[in-house]
Amino acid sequence: MAPGGGEENMKEEAKTLLDIYRTMVTVRLFETMAGEHFAAGKIPGFIHLSIGQEASSVGVCSCLRPDDYVASTHRGHGHMIAKGADLKRMTAELFGKATGYCKGKGGSMHVADFSIGILGCNGVVAGGLPLITGAGLSIKLRRTDQVAVVFFGDGASNRGPVHEAMNMAAIWTLPIIFVVENNQYASTTPQSYSCSVGDLCTRAAGYGMPGLAVDGNDVMAVREAALEAVDRARRGKGPTFIENKTYRVRGHFEGDPQKYREESEVLAWQKQNDPIERFEALLRKKKLLTKKASRSILEQVRAEIDAAVAFAEQSPYPAPEDALDDLFVNP
Repeated sequence: MAPGGGEENMKEEAKTLLDIYRTMVTVRLFETMAGEHFAAGKIPGFIHLSIGQEASSVGVCSCLRPDDYVASTHRGHGHMIAKGADLKRMTAELFGKATGYCKGKGGSMHVADFSIGILGCNGVVAGGLPLITGAGLSIKLRRTDQVAVVFFGDGASNRGPVHEAMNMAAIWTLPIIFVVENNQYASTTPQSYSCSVGDLCTRAAGYGMPGLAVDGNDVMAVREAALEAVDRARRGKGPTFIENKTYRVRGHFEGDPQKYREESEVLAWQKQNDPIERFEALLRKKKLLTKKASRSILEQVRAEIDAAVAFAEQSPYPAPEDALDDLFVNP
């Protein structure tokens, strides 16, 4: 190692950790903004927020390159932001504006950006699994060292496409990382009731791939597991199954009455297991983040989200005559 190499590595690691923290804050504030504007009637349709799950999305995506693929879910804003999506175009899409990622026609559950490998959020439960299998196969056929990541929930883990995709990925040795975000509830049904096993990762053994459970609210634990899985996939060793045990703080959808769980349960998770607060405490312990620096990051992110909202509010709605555009591939 060249003189000073250790110091440079430490600086690079510190920057990476601070970038992760900033991205987690961005996801949290974006989701908070989305919830507020939905309640105010400015966002049409339905939205599903990922508040409390920031460590999962950011921890995994921090290990990826821009050309790696990600398939998301109906709760996909965090995955999009963690992979590098543009806040203005995302906000415009949520607001149904023509400047959005899908020209205002897709909304919250159908945001995509192929330029950074995001194959899209998906309103169909487990709908991303067949897509990521195709992406993984394309990587193998093209002989690149890309990887493909698919996020899905504990409810989706019981659906057929998950098992079909895992089987195909295993027999074809595809570079896919299956990430189940076990947030304890499939809509209104507890995971403890709906799943045949306590640890969903044990199902990986049935397909001959490594499976591990991770504290999904510990971003460094998530990142460590994802780094290993990504390295394995890039080396041609095939798929990995990661279960991020986390918690959905908000309802299944905004406006969900949440009669299926006690408020005390939600408050306990928020108080004891908030992923951002846990990571912030770690950074302060490592003397990488001060209170002043965290306030500065908060202010910067707020300004970016305010600018995104202003962009969305000032953007036009799609023209009625454009309703059928983009439905078919041009001849």
